[in-house]
Amino acid sequence: MAYSVLRFIREGDMKPIEPVEAPPTAPSQRRTLRVLLVEDAEFDAALLLRHLETNGYDARHRRVWSQADMEEALKTETWDVILCDYQLPDFGVLPALELLRKLKLDVPLIVVSGTIGEERAVGLMKAGASDFIVKGSLSRLIPAIERELREARGRRERAAALEKLSYLAAMVDSAEEAIIGQNLEGVITTWNTGAERLYGYTAAEAVGRPVSLIVPLALRGEREQLMAKLWRADGLVQVETTRARKDGSPVEVFLTLSAIRNSDGQMVGASSIASDVTERKKMEWERTRLIAHLNEMLSKVKTLSGLLPICASCKKIRDDRGYWQQLETFVGEHSGAEFSHSICPDCMKRLYPQFAPAVEASEPPKKD
Repeated sequence: MAYSVLRFIREGDMKPIEPVEAPPTAPSQRRTLRVLLVEDAEFDAALLLRHLETNGYDARHRRVWSQADMEEALKTETWDVILCDYQLPDFGVLPALELLRKLKLDVPLIVVSGTIGEERAVGLMKAGASDFIVKGSLSRLIPAIERELREARGRRERAAALEKLSYLAAMVDSAEEAIIGQNLEGVITTWNTGAERLYGYTAAEAVGRPVSLIVPLALRGEREQLMAKLWRADGLVQVETTRARKDGSPVEVFLTLSAIRNSDGQMVGASSIASDVTERKKMEWERTRLIAHLNEMLSKVKTLSGLLPICASCKKIRDDRGYWQQLETFVGEHSGAEFSHSICPDCMKRLYPQFAPAVEASEPPKKD
């Protein structure tokens, strides 16, 4: 595209010199632009491409002039911008905008056409066109394209951020742990389904209320201590503590408290992740009790080693408390041994001589 260079001469007069071509942009500064041209006039399309190239764009383009061709181009390739003539023999701006809505594509469409009147141009903008540029005056085309590229990039970034937030929100909501958000004043701001299961309150019942809702009365001062630790611990505190359910029953939890910061890095609240450790604590208590019981039994078994007072007549044993017990009773209490009552051969001969020969005959032979 040609432009005129003006030169100041004496006495402030201005005199145009001959039109010259705009200086080419250095190759390293050129930017790639994927352009879909909806234009049936080849000459007009060439002028648009030349304008883009003169202004530093390497235009990767495709020209279409029917709905079928445009739909195929949109489905098979990715475009940065669409430059569309107002009226084509069998197509136009309004059908093109409808096609974009149908395909759910966020591609800026700029109308580049002859003069069509202000009212009609406003109608096109309301229908979804990004801008309207007159073919005979393309000075606004590059600023319009760059503006729409920035806005489209911003929309994509916001959409990606919202998608990420939705994904994270779904993860938080479906987590087994109770995840709660609170502001600096201790007011609950978020409450996931894990919190509903653990504490018994619904989100509607909990959000907007103080976090002391789930803190036992005896631990109401704990929050200030934890928040103070959070400030000093660079944003992370872990502790085992007790919380209260809606029905008033206590629940032992392992609590991870994290700082929530704004874009300036200032702490604006805290999030807590609580895991129910009631069963674990119960198992630990049972294990401690079992170890204590075993140690007690072991200490009792050890009393069997050493000197035991035993009656020379009735064979009762005196325990460490001074009581006399039957031998089998004492040994049974201090070890895992059990007794079965029988009679030895010597006692059989002495007490029951008439049965002794028969008993001796049934006894297994003695080993040498």
